[in-house]
Amino acid sequence: MSYVSGLQTDCEALLSSFLETDNVRFEVFSGLWRDRRFHTIFHGQTRPLEKNKFTQKALDLAWRYFLPPYTFQIRVGALYLLYGLYSTQLCKPKQKIRIALKEWPEVQRFQQDLINHYDAAYIFRKLRLDKAFHFTAMPRLLSFRTKKKIRETELKEEFKELNNRVSRLITNDVLEEMMNVHGHYQKMKCLISTDKSQPDKALSLIKDEFVINIKNMILEYQQWQQDKTKSSSKAKDSEEMTDKKEGGTSQDSEVRKVYCVIS
Repeated sequence: MSYVSGLQTDCEALLSSFLETDNVRFEVFSGLWRDRRFHTIFHGQTRPLEKNKFTQKALDLAWRYFLPPYTFQIRVGALYLLYGLYSTQLCKPKQKIRIALKEWPEVQRFQQDLINHYDAAYIFRKLRLDKAFHFTAMPRLLSFRTKKKIRETELKEEFKELNNRVSRLITNDVLEEMMNVHGHYQKMKCLISTDKSQPDKALSLIKDEFVINIKNMILEYQQWQQDKTKSSSKAKDSEEMTDKKEGGTSQDSEVRKVYCVIS
């Protein structure tokens, strides 16, 4: 449908503004929602069937940002977006948020991440108490003996979690286990040394700060990757602004040419 691209653009603009705040509080998101008068997106449809279809499309689109591989802040923003769309929709009865069976474990893991974020945890619990979720076997409604080619719309790359293989290889649990093993290794060296308080120099085969150095290197790499992503996105935005300015200048010149011909 033609309105899907416009709906996606509006949702991504709202989430982009929320991402720039570097905050996951609901009051920040609600302020952006009110400034854009986002609830008015439901005011364009008059017939019940149109309302139902548009609302379900909006909820499905917002739900896609709630699932991986998007960053934690974008997923929280998507949760707030789902709450806003569900609460302000004009359908009677209300359209619900579809959750497929395979998606529920990921939702539960995300719920555990919200333990220290009370705003998001409250919004999620509020949606559950309002029975806003529709638990289904499949993400989309299927029909008997019908083939429907589903066209997936491309979502914004900037919202996705960085594909960091280093962090996936050396997780916090791995670092903690390495520190435990390294501590045990140091104690064993002390036991077989002349001075039981510290290991002999002949046994110092690796540096004492081995694990700490690895952790610092990972943090430096993550910071470098984030800075690189931010700089590339800024360069892309500046190129788009330049293209728009050049396009506007050429368009103005064309208008002047047409005006001269007419006059």
